[in-house]
Amino acid sequence: MSKTFASHADLAEKKVSFDRLSDHAWAYTAEGDPNTGIVVGDDAVMVIDTQATPVMAQDVIRRIREVTDKPIRYVLLSHYHAVRVLGAAAYGASHVIASQDTYDLIVERGAQDMKSEIERFPRLFRAVESVPGLTWPNLVFRGEMTLWMGRLEVKILQLGRGHTKGDTVVWLPSEKIMFSGDLVEYGATPYAGDAYYEDWPQTLDAIAALRPEKLVPGRGASLTTPQQVQEGLAGTRAFVSELYAAVKAGAAAGKDLRTIYHETFGALKPKYGQWVIFEHCMPFDVSRAYDLATGHADPRIWTAQRDIEMWQALEGEAGGSR
Repeated sequence: MSKTFASHADLAEKKVSFDRLSDHAWAYTAEGDPNTGIVVGDDAVMVIDTQATPVMAQDVIRRIREVTDKPIRYVLLSHYHAVRVLGAAAYGASHVIASQDTYDLIVERGAQDMKSEIERFPRLFRAVESVPGLTWPNLVFRGEMTLWMGRLEVKILQLGRGHTKGDTVVWLPSEKIMFSGDLVEYGATPYAGDAYYEDWPQTLDAIAALRPEKLVPGRGASLTTPQQVQEGLAGTRAFVSELYAAVKAGAAAGKDLRTIYHETFGALKPKYGQWVIFEHCMPFDVSRAYDLATGHADPRIWTAQRDIEMWQALEGEAGGSR
């Protein structure tokens, strides 16, 4: 008998923080749960990642209304994962912005991802019945676009692949503030089930090259000093690099996936085991790294059934231990 998803035992509500980073930038964070960013321009508001359901998004809206009555005109999707996008309907935004790669991933695998994510992590999809369906971007860009929210310049950038192939960051150049989505985590384990491990460190270098002084990661507390930003970038880079190197070495030695999983888990746990959702992410992260190391250049689609089969294969009682 295999253990259930680590996330099924994660039932505790998290304390929400709503941090003011500048006159124009706010961060909605919750002790390692998915973050939402807010940009307040001269004439409108942008929400960056939506929370997982419209009901959950109402708490973000409540916080926004404590600081501004400007209309929420823009929703920006940093990538396609359900936990980031399914709350979009609550905001009534006229523009839902995403990269072309993110749009293509929603077409290709959005329905399967929605079902698998909801079953993986029930607590993060409170009032899931309020989700009207997939979230479809209606303003799609390639590479980069610039949006002027009154006099505030907002740059929307695809700096490279990492967490997914569609990763998008929001950059406020006048204030040196970045919203990174899940390209950067802080005290939280990067989910890499759809990752491009070989590209991710270079994409982090591209973020660093902009010299952000404040950064809102995908999970974890707001990074409010250049030193904290460097720590967030370095921690994310170290985790994905060390995990992929371990899995690649195991694959080159001809070891099977289960053996590699338990060895990698044991090797990384002393350094990263205290990070939020470590036990939840590791099977997905190692599975994707193994696929990449054995010739699957692009991530395979995760379905609810594939999730179960993978978890049983790696976390079942038979075979290795950790």
